[in-house]
Amino acid sequence: MRRFPGQHGFSLVELAVVVAIFGLLLSIMVIPLGTQIDQQRIAETERQLGAVHEALLGFAIANGRLPCPANGTVATGTAGAGTENKPGAACAAAEGVLPWATLGVPELDAWGWRLTYRVTPAFADDAGAGAQATLLITDSGNIVVTDGAVNIAAGVPAVVVSHGKNGLGAFRQDGTQVGGAAGNELENANNTVTFVSQIPAPAFDDLLVWVSPHVLKSRLVAANRLP
Repeated sequence: MRRFPGQHGFSLVELAVVVAIFGLLLSIMVIPLGTQIDQQRIAETERQLGAVHEALLGFAIANGRLPCPANGTVATGTAGAGTENKPGAACAAAEGVLPWATLGVPELDAWGWRLTYRVTPAFADDAGAGAQATLLITDSGNIVVTDGAVNIAAGVPAVVVSHGKNGLGAFRQDGTQVGGAAGNELENANNTVTFVSQIPAPAFDDLLVWVSPHVLKSRLVAANRLP
């Protein structure tokens, strides 16, 4: 485009170049921002899992046992939501969601999913309401945590899972479960005693924390909950 003397402003070609540069800069900025948000949510959920771990130990010290899971199919705001599902001396199920109301911790992880919780029955059952818990120093957990190939921890009393950004296998607040979990993420959502813990990656974004039998028993002995 030819300019005449005294004419100011950009030509169409110059404007197109400026727009292209701004578009490139914007795309460069957006990608790290999304990554930064993901990292913040991972860190937030890891802190939450640390607090949950301490809440589980605190409950055990106060009650002589670990809590039972809550029923994940109960919607938020409905009676029984977030409370341990323990109709009698035993848990109604070994796996469900974290009993957030019983423990006094947040219901959801940083992505808005409920936390899966599994407990070894021997560490949560007791002799009945108000009775002395039957947990013994010789009891062993039945949960195994692996990295997908090699065992990381065995004899685990309880494990808590955040199903990460994709939420595959997690329960929603309305009591429905997110389907589509596969591979190692399916191990954390298929209601078995085997769980997988790995560094978060695009194909695996679950985060886990588990209760060590040695830490749990030492805390209970110190609190005179175990002989």
